[in-house]
Amino acid sequence: MDKIRIAIATRGHKGLEDKLSKVYGKAKTFTLVDIEEGEVKNVKIVDNPGATYDQGSGPIASKTLAELKIDLVLASQLGPGALELLRCHKIDTIIVDVNSTIAEAIEEALSRINN
Repeated sequence: MDKIRIAIATRGHKGLEDKLSKVYGKAKTFTLVDIEEGEVKNVKIVDNPGATYDQGSGPIASKTLAELKIDLVLASQLGPGALELLRCHKIDTIIVDVNSTIAEAIEEALSRINN
């Protein structure tokens, strides 16, 4: 894959040094990373509009990521509604260790994709 846009469910605004959120739908932020030819080309952090919802936050987050033209979501867990909506938008998902930094999660995901 030459170009890929990844969204990672994150805890804050620390970019590649941030940690994964323990939850997908209520993640405070999503760190968006554009990868071209295996290298990070752009990093952007967006607030998750679903973070404050009592219910339905996962599908709201998924819809937001679909609008941002995301190709792949990295998260420590995904609920069934969020996962189904991501699949409907042809967004791939990879579950990664919640204790990973964003940089580590991206490295793990790219190694899985390339194998």
